[in-house]
Amino acid sequence: MLFNLCNHRIGAITHGHGPSSVCNDLSWANKQITEIVGWSFIMAQWLWCEGTFLAVLVATVVAQKAMPPDPIINLMSTDTKCQMLEKVPCGFLGISPENCEAIGCCFDGQQCYYGNVVTVQCTRDGQFVVVVSKDSTVPQLDLTTISTLGGNEVPCSPVVSTGSFVIYNFPVTTCGTVMAGDYLIYENKMTSSYEVGVGPLGSITRDSTFELLFQCKYLGSELVSLMADVYTVAPPPPVAAPGPLRVELRLANGQCNTKGCDEEVSAYSSYYEDSDYPVTKVLRQPVYVEVRILGRTDPNIVLLLENCWATSTPDPLGVPQWNLIVNGCPYQGDKYLTALVPVDGSSGLSFPTHYKRFIFKMFTFVDPASLHHLEQKVFIHCSTAVCHPSATDNCEQRCFRKRRSQYLSSKVGVFCVCLPTKNCSSSHSKPY
Repeated sequence: MLFNLCNHRIGAITHGHGPSSVCNDLSWANKQITEIVGWSFIMAQWLWCEGTFLAVLVATVVAQKAMPPDPIINLMSTDTKCQMLEKVPCGFLGISPENCEAIGCCFDGQQCYYGNVVTVQCTRDGQFVVVVSKDSTVPQLDLTTISTLGGNEVPCSPVVSTGSFVIYNFPVTTCGTVMAGDYLIYENKMTSSYEVGVGPLGSITRDSTFELLFQCKYLGSELVSLMADVYTVAPPPPVAAPGPLRVELRLANGQCNTKGCDEEVSAYSSYYEDSDYPVTKVLRQPVYVEVRILGRTDPNIVLLLENCWATSTPDPLGVPQWNLIVNGCPYQGDKYLTALVPVDGSSGLSFPTHYKRFIFKMFTFVDPASLHHLEQKVFIHCSTAVCHPSATDNCEQRCFRKRRSQYLSSKVGVFCVCLPTKNCSSSHSKPY
């Protein structure tokens, strides 16, 4: 037997299941996760995509006597910037540890080498030197996609290219560099290309985008020092909404910290609290999703996931839109298929049939016209059903097989979810 939950009005969504559907008294609980259930929609917290690297380098006008031979700027430096498997030499032969660190590089006791960041240098003889590590973005940057304003032809192509780094060295007057201001200001820009997945209702990408604007400022023959700013976007505020028969969608955050542990099992060992939202994720990072029935102890009911999808707004019908699960199965139009996680007796849950879990790789929406990353929130929506096993229907969802006829024959009642603004006075179900 299958129980479908519907809503008469949620935003622009309307569902009709017969004139006999009426509403009951409800206790509305405000949470940062929307708990509209069944044929209504579950909207999870926003996931903020960190895949964009935007750096703006601006020269100052303060010349210093004791400055290093050439001003160096490191971007996105971290505590692990010197943990490199491949070490590309930096500086001159025999450079001291102090001078190595002064020019923004790493020293391991024997050699000076570039870290896993972005290093920009303006030389006194009028050269740009830009060193880009593949680890300067998360996920890793495809170094073959980088280009300057002047394209990829010599002298604008990399002078050194390894598996981990590309090094550019070109005159400040070439490669599309522009001049501005009373000083001799030379400005250029590096960008990367990325792969875009196109769906019927929207487009997404899981590739990092790299954008680096850098300047060198000269006064006569003297080079003044350089400074950099990295601009980030503030995280979005949380979302809250109520729901009666509660089915909750939440995100897991458990860590696999021991050798040989199961990453999926560990992931679902803990969950984000309401105060943790909005959750920030980087592109391609796994997002562990769980949908569960709340407040029910009947071991014979089974939660089913119909469809799950993502939008850039709270509106489940809004566009752009990207499918995650279609008819209970991973969306086949995605290069990175959603993974369904089995939940059985080995999970340790009291009622494993009340749970559904899946994993998808984080993405960001793409503007359909410009194909630029959209720095927007991502909302997850799922339509669900509650099934009661019978002799003719074991409630098992099988991919690539339509079960709509079974669902209709098993349906015994319709329940209505209403908003707090509705007048909900009584409730009963009728045969369908």
